[in-house]
Amino acid sequence: MNNVLGVILGGGQGSRLYPLTQNRSKPAVPIGGKYRLVDIPISNCLNSGVRKIYVLTQFNSASLNRHVKNAFHFDAFSNGFVDVLAAEQTLKSKSWYQGTADAVRQSLHHMENHEFDYLLVLSGDQLYQMDFREMVEAHIESGAKITIATIPVNANDATGFGILKTDENSTITSFVEKPSLDELADWGSPVSEELESQGRHYLASMGIYVFDKQAIYDLFNESPDSTDFGKEIIPAAINGGLKVDSYVYDGYWTDIGTIKSFFEANLELTEPMPAFNLYDKDKMIYTRARMLPASKVSGTTMERSIVAEGCIIEASRIEHTLIGIRSRIGRGTTITDCIMMGSDTFTDYAEFNPRNPDRPPIGVGERCYIHNCIIDKNVRIGNDVRINGGSHLENGEYGNYVVIDGIVVIPKGSVIKDGTNI
Repeated sequence: MNNVLGVILGGGQGSRLYPLTQNRSKPAVPIGGKYRLVDIPISNCLNSGVRKIYVLTQFNSASLNRHVKNAFHFDAFSNGFVDVLAAEQTLKSKSWYQGTADAVRQSLHHMENHEFDYLLVLSGDQLYQMDFREMVEAHIESGAKITIATIPVNANDATGFGILKTDENSTITSFVEKPSLDELADWGSPVSEELESQGRHYLASMGIYVFDKQAIYDLFNESPDSTDFGKEIIPAAINGGLKVDSYVYDGYWTDIGTIKSFFEANLELTEPMPAFNLYDKDKMIYTRARMLPASKVSGTTMERSIVAEGCIIEASRIEHTLIGIRSRIGRGTTITDCIMMGSDTFTDYAEFNPRNPDRPPIGVGERCYIHNCIIDKNVRIGNDVRINGGSHLENGEYGNYVVIDGIVVIPKGSVIKDGTNI
């Protein structure tokens, strides 16, 4: 895999994950208690032997840049790296990245400093564990110029993806973006009998591509105004007769595109046997190595929950909840079906004595009830606070909290005063 260069797209504004993306890019959003979304594609690369990796960033990128710089280091005797390429103005381009393809096009002059035969292009906001060696090997053996990772989906899910139609040799013959149910009849592809029996015979693009080096240069030269891979470059390649193949992936994969999908993907990690396995020794997820003490739990009943390092928990009950680093939860508090992202610093004991009721310490106070909620980093929730998320709440922004699909989201650094009822 020394001849493969990995490129991870940092994404745009990430408006569908607002307010989690209010002050950070989508790949920098915390997940799993101690990780960031960008850790997933980087870890997949490292586990697959891809050691030369660029992360292309643009929108709200400061925290993402800082995380990548602090998390991924290679020794002096290795030619591996994980480097950030921020959007920049050059003599050839005065504009910021206009899309996925434009981001790669504008960054190619940096990539030319390294020898590579294949370009592996990945999204920075997906949750999956994939061995890219198998995909690259399939790409080389097939003689394809482009290989697209696809996942079999059923008719209901197919309407939300770009759908690819293949022949019996897995060569892509046509492409349609988010077809309606009425259009799907002619878009099935050959799949295994098991997938066929499940109705999963529509191949959805995962936004993961392998390009021959020369092919991507040729495509950029032929389509100088195209800015997006999925909408423009890939359809142009297929229509132009280039050999574009499908690599079918049947493992767990989800696109973290909305608050609801983010919420569900995180809470699924608390299940006894989650589809995304953080405990697989061969598919480790790497992140920043923090020197944090073990978490301390006193008098708490805990079920189906994950607790990261550095926490001090005195809650009464925590159920189906993910607790992030350096979280503090007071006595008598119940938290169910929640994501608590934790804190960037430990709480200073001086904040407790004397305690300011208008600005409680970072964390969750005493005698609180919190359900169906995402608590972003460095949030201050006082004593006797009741937050009961659910379908009875109307979507909208309400000052220091936001409701989306019944999920109450407390933005980073917000203050919820004593006795608040949501």
